[in-house]
Amino acid sequence: MHSFITPQHIYHGEHSIQQLHTIIADLNVANVFVLTDPVLKELEVINPVLDILKANDVAYHISTNVVPEPSVLTGEEVVEEMRDIRPDLVVAVGGGSAMDLAKASAVLTEHDGTVKNYLNLSGTKQLQASGIPTVLIPSTAGTGAEITDIAVFSLEDTKDVITHKYLLANYAIVDPVLTYTLPPKVTAASGIDALTHAIEAYTSVKATPLTDALALDAMKRIVGNVRTAVWNKHATEARKEMSLGSLIAGMSFYNAGVAGVHALAYPLGGLFKIPHGESNAVLLPYVYHYIWPSCLDKMVNLADVFSISTEGKDKRQIALEVVQALFDLVQDVGLPTSISVYNITQSDIETLTANGLKQTRLLARSPMPFDEDAIRSVYQHAWEGWEKEES
Repeated sequence: MHSFITPQHIYHGEHSIQQLHTIIADLNVANVFVLTDPVLKELEVINPVLDILKANDVAYHISTNVVPEPSVLTGEEVVEEMRDIRPDLVVAVGGGSAMDLAKASAVLTEHDGTVKNYLNLSGTKQLQASGIPTVLIPSTAGTGAEITDIAVFSLEDTKDVITHKYLLANYAIVDPVLTYTLPPKVTAASGIDALTHAIEAYTSVKATPLTDALALDAMKRIVGNVRTAVWNKHATEARKEMSLGSLIAGMSFYNAGVAGVHALAYPLGGLFKIPHGESNAVLLPYVYHYIWPSCLDKMVNLADVFSISTEGKDKRQIALEVVQALFDLVQDVGLPTSISVYNITQSDIETLTANGLKQTRLLARSPMPFDEDAIRSVYQHAWEGWEKEES
C-alpha cells in the first residue's frame, strides 16, 4: 500500500498568480503577511501580488527578513514578527528560503516556544495544530518548497528541519512568469536542484510507481531544457518547462524523499554557507558514482532521459554513462564540479563527514548504505574533482 500527499490546491501556468483573487475571496481575507527576499521587493517581482491585494482592499505587511540558508535565529525573528502582525493569510514569494520561513512561521505563530524547540534532530516539542493559511509562490524553478512540509534551517555547522503535515501549503501557485528574469547562475542552481529532487526520488527506497512516473517526467523536462534556460534569457518556453518540471519533481520527492545527495549537501550549506542548489549540484555526480550499483535498473532507465544509446552496452556501462551525463550537465550550466572551489580544504573533510553522518533521516532513503567511510570517500572525491576521480 502506498500513499500520496500534496498541498490542498496547486495552480500552475502563466499568470496563475491571478488565482490569488479567488483565494482572498474564498478565505474572506482582511490582513496579509507578505514574506519575500529584499531583492525581489527591490526588483518589483512582488508587485503583481501587491496589486492583487490592493485591488481587493486587503491590508498587508511586507517582511523582507529572508536570507539564503536561513538560520534558526532568522526563523525566530520572522515568527515574532508574524505574531505581532496576527495576519489571517501568509503569502510567500521567493526561493526555498522564503517559503520555508513562511510555512514554519505560519504554524509556529500559533504555538508556544521557538523554532529551535521543534527541530527534527534536537527539538523537544511537537506541533499540535495547523497555523495561519499559506500561499507559497516560487520565484525560481527548483526548490519544490511550495509542495513540501519541510522547512530547512542552518545551524552552526550543518542543517536541521522542521517537518510536519501542518507545514503543507494551503495553496501553491507556480507561475513561470516570475522566473523569466532570473540570472543564469540562479537558473542553473535551482534547475539542478530540481533535477536532484527528481533523481533522488526515483532511486529512493520509498519510491512508488506514482512517484517514479512523476520523477521521470520531471527529469525529461529539466534535462531537455535547463541548458537553454540558463544560457538564453529569451527562452520563455524552456523556462515554462523548467517551472513545471520543478513542480512535478517536488510532488515526487515530497512523497518518495531525497537521500544521499541532500544528506551530504546539508553540511556544505551549514559549514560553508554554500547555496543549497549549488551544494546539491557539486555532489550529485559523486554520490551517484558511489550508489549506482544499488539501483542499476533504474540507472539504465535514465539513459533515455539523457539521450544515451544503449545498443551493445551492458548495464554497468550504461549506468556509468548516466553518471558521466550528470557531471557533464552540471558543468554545462556553469556550476562548480569540485568542493575545493569553495575554499574547502582537505582537513575539512573529517568535519563534513561527521556532520553528514548525522543526517540519518535522509541517508535512510538511499538504496546504497552510507557508513562513515563511504561519506568520507564521496567528500574526498568531490574535493579532488572529476578528472582525478575518473582516472
